[in-house]
Amino acid sequence: MSLLRTLPVEDVLARGERSSLQRRLTGRDLIGFGIGVIIGTGVFTLAGVEAKEHAGPAVVLSFLIGGIVAALAALCYAELAASVPTAGSAYTYAYATLGELFAWIIGWDLLLEFSLGVAVVARSWSGYVANLLGLPGQWFGEDAPINLGAVLIIAVLAVVAVAGIRESSWLTNGLVVIKVSVCVLVIVAGLFFFNGANLDPFVPPARPPEASTGALEQPLLQAVAGIEQSVYGFGGVLTAAAVVFFAYTGFEALANLGEETRRPRRDLPVGLLGSLIACTLIYVLVAIVLAAMIDYRQLDEGAPLAAAFQTVGQPWVAAVISLGAVTGLTSVMLVNLVTIGRIGFAMGRDGLLPQRISRVHRRRGTPHLVTIGAAALIALLAAFVPISELSDMVSIGALSGFLIVCVAVPVLRRTRPNLNRPFRAPFSPVLPIVAALACLYLMANLDILTWIRFGAWLVVGLAIYFLYGIRHARLATGEPVDT
Repeated sequence: MSLLRTLPVEDVLARGERSSLQRRLTGRDLIGFGIGVIIGTGVFTLAGVEAKEHAGPAVVLSFLIGGIVAALAALCYAELAASVPTAGSAYTYAYATLGELFAWIIGWDLLLEFSLGVAVVARSWSGYVANLLGLPGQWFGEDAPINLGAVLIIAVLAVVAVAGIRESSWLTNGLVVIKVSVCVLVIVAGLFFFNGANLDPFVPPARPPEASTGALEQPLLQAVAGIEQSVYGFGGVLTAAAVVFFAYTGFEALANLGEETRRPRRDLPVGLLGSLIACTLIYVLVAIVLAAMIDYRQLDEGAPLAAAFQTVGQPWVAAVISLGAVTGLTSVMLVNLVTIGRIGFAMGRDGLLPQRISRVHRRRGTPHLVTIGAAALIALLAAFVPISELSDMVSIGALSGFLIVCVAVPVLRRTRPNLNRPFRAPFSPVLPIVAALACLYLMANLDILTWIRFGAWLVVGLAIYFLYGIRHARLATGEPVDT
């Protein structure tokens, strides 16, 4: 039963009140962080890729479906974040409700999601900067043997993340203004080239894929149900929804800032729901404009938005979009690095990882050791490994985290009915159960190879837990957990 031992909620709340992290963030800062981490590769790249490969113009529906599932999960996150504001978000929620083993799994998944997210985005950032400034391909871009550009941007942003949460917020908010302005420009300028004929048929009829795909590249749901592989149709819309869900991952990063928010019980729900609603609206409008400007079969997969405006004779808009992509990807990396630091801080504080990594910088008030260590490992990965095909791993890591958070809401309602809940997810337990099933369904639409890689990551994580974490956890050693 030690695998299911739980952290007392009172201890979690007590140590949050006495946290060594510095409370400097407001609700406005949290919305900026949310938009900063959400808008990135999804809108600048995945919209075109999934329209061309799976959904056609109906990629608009894919973004809408992904946004609805994310919103359901966000309602559950908002309840837990307001009730138990902590640096560990889903990891700590699971520890206080479902038990230590589930907490370790979700913490390990979150480290996967955000670490791979930084590495993937860093390589994309390097390519965009190389194209924008004409930098040498042997050091920048996906074809570089050592991607120096990715390493440099990770190093710079790690310094910002260590400098302080307020400094990270200032830079993030500045980058958010730029990239939201670029998205508005895309929507407004694209309306002048709106061609309704490109939206017909809105949902292209399902057909077999043109290129032969291996059995491991088939969505898990199709393989289990014995459905013949196909693209387009409503199945293609759902497959695209599972992939573009990558575009919504990251909003849960806000729940890790509970110990650095001035009024977390009020501001965390505002930040979570406000940023997600804004980003869903932007995604849907950009997807509509893109699908109407260019026939989906002619979309460029590398830089679809910029290429679309070049096709209609507006190269200046394409250049501005490239600038927006660079700023957008920069803010995504920064917020992800900040989040990794807080997850590692929480796991180290509980003893599941070495407690030394949870030390907070005396003057800066940030978990500097875990942030610097994680940045070094991510930079090494981004320098040598072409991991663009692993974006699905970010989605499956996020969806698994959302699933556990959705389950934790009714569990905590039952075990702690009198807990102060400034925000309550509506229609519980029905809404959390529906949200959990929706997350599981999107996970089932990811390919088998992604599931195999995810399983391998879990095996490595479980080995670390049983060899180290289970014996060194504070709940096992008897150390007080409210400090």
